[in-house]
Amino acid sequence: MKTTRAIISLLRSNNQDIPYYIFDDFSSRETRRWLEENSKKYGYNVIGLEKHTKKSSPNYRTTLVLAQKIALENGSHLAIVESDVFTENETIIGLTKLANELPDAGLIGSVTVDEDGEINFPYTYATAIDKPSIFASAKTVSFCCTVISLRLLEQFDFNELPMKMDWFDVYISRKSRQLGFSNYVVKNLPVIHKPHSSRPWKHLKYKNPILYYLKKFILRRDRI
Repeated sequence: MKTTRAIISLLRSNNQDIPYYIFDDFSSRETRRWLEENSKKYGYNVIGLEKHTKKSSPNYRTTLVLAQKIALENGSHLAIVESDVFTENETIIGLTKLANELPDAGLIGSVTVDEDGEINFPYTYATAIDKPSIFASAKTVSFCCTVISLRLLEQFDFNELPMKMDWFDVYISRKSRQLGFSNYVVKNLPVIHKPHSSRPWKHLKYKNPILYYLKKFILRRDRI
């Protein structure tokens, strides 16, 4: 809950011109109450996924389908900021500007860094010396902080996403390239990523790895 408050405050403290939707994926009563009570203060809309699915979290596919519908209705790009990523409004504006300037752009993602400013997972491949500040990548563009261009949204219906998957970074990155788009990684608009803070069960990997991998394979979590 502390992380959620800090992320929202950072993103919405300066400029609230960009419509902001928070998809509440069966969070705790405390978190849901705080989200609803502070929606006007920070200028966002809360969409409760319990109204759209009975499947337990994660519900990334449902979120993407609903978000695409909203973006298409507004004729806009779609910016995704995951709940373990600290970013600012100016970062979203910068990525959106690139989506407008790069006619072949499918996905445009910010590199993620730790609190010391070092590039971390899932963008460690971007640390190569020969990588410019903005480059087209054949690797996956993570959804940590990423803009999906309106052009791609118009060509690929997220209702076609596989039902038996949890995460779609890899799938949509590949689909974007298959449709003739380029996916860009941006190094000069970094965001702080605290891996797994939005998925507490992931910490089992370090506390009880045997139980973690049992759950991962038996429950088929994190299918991409």
